[in-house]
Amino acid sequence: MVASSAAVVGATPTAGPLPVPASLPAALAPGPDERLPDCAAVVDAMSPRARLAQRLMVGVDAADPAAAAETVRSTQVGGIFLPGNATELLRDQALRTVQAGARIPVAVAVDDEGGRVQRIDDLDGDLPSAREMSARSVDEVRALGEERGRALAARGVTTNLGPVVDLGGQPDGAVIGDRSFGTDPGEVTRYARAFAEGQHAAGLATVIKHFPGHGRADGDSHAGRVSTPPLDDLRTADLLPYAALVSPGAPLADTRTGVMVGHLDVPGLTGDLPSSLTPAVYELLRGEYGFDGLVLTDDLGAMKAVTGTYALPEAVLAALDAGADVALWSNPEDPDAVLDVLESALAEGTLDAAENAEAVTRVLRTKNACS
Repeated sequence: MVASSAAVVGATPTAGPLPVPASLPAALAPGPDERLPDCAAVVDAMSPRARLAQRLMVGVDAADPAAAAETVRSTQVGGIFLPGNATELLRDQALRTVQAGARIPVAVAVDDEGGRVQRIDDLDGDLPSAREMSARSVDEVRALGEERGRALAARGVTTNLGPVVDLGGQPDGAVIGDRSFGTDPGEVTRYARAFAEGQHAAGLATVIKHFPGHGRADGDSHAGRVSTPPLDDLRTADLLPYAALVSPGAPLADTRTGVMVGHLDVPGLTGDLPSSLTPAVYELLRGEYGFDGLVLTDDLGAMKAVTGTYALPEAVLAALDAGADVALWSNPEDPDAVLDVLESALAEGTLDAAENAEAVTRVLRTKNACS
């Protein structure tokens, strides 16, 4: 759940339109009456490998800005994730160098939830945990989200992998614990909405997590496979925040909010695979809950619920084939090895070309790179 470290790729916090990728024909540049180029034209002009690269959010060493910049320059991945507590990439506008090497602006993601999961506390001060925030008013939490969002955006971050919408009830230090706003779905919805809206006001994208609900699971998916209550039970509680926040017409149902899918075993929904690799999970999110925004996986590279069975390239392929738009991993590993596997799968038809183009379009729209 990337706490050990779903814009998403997110919109780069700029006032004007993002630049057209340098690799695209001049004919695709916005005209005088157009803000952004057409997504279909942009995607059509990309090579198969370039399209696949946009679907990766890769972990980088936040203590090594030069290595992060080279990863983006050489692979043109769609997003990077900054795990851990190192802050060199967040100082002295180091992320501008990373962006300079990207033909399409790269999403820069952190998980800055507050409490024991935050990334800029050494730079900009402490952020309360979700449990602590829930003791404040909704308006205070919205203001806190905006203040923190402005601090993140000023350092070059585009996406916060939060807030958590899992139901609580566990001790503070449990895997979800104080990362949750509470046990009542309505209260979780209100506070998560307020925090996300504050972040959006600051120019950040957000990602709610961990679909379909980790709060009542019987363990920690960092350590191995875990089970949740049955799907019918989740529908009456854990899934209610998703219906209230990102279903059609809901307050967060736009390109600024993504959903992260966790690595969970759900009776009545998943079979032999964790939820992040199970097509029925994505069908539930897209179909029953009507979500048409960006869907990311939880960490595929450092959580034993997945790594206990799959090497990273195979896990990424399985997740994208199941329905994820973006595959995320936190540990710095070579994206080229993953891209080699994905490119072969696309050429062989294991990955559907039309579905791949649709996912890339979601990624680009979320980054404001086309319309």
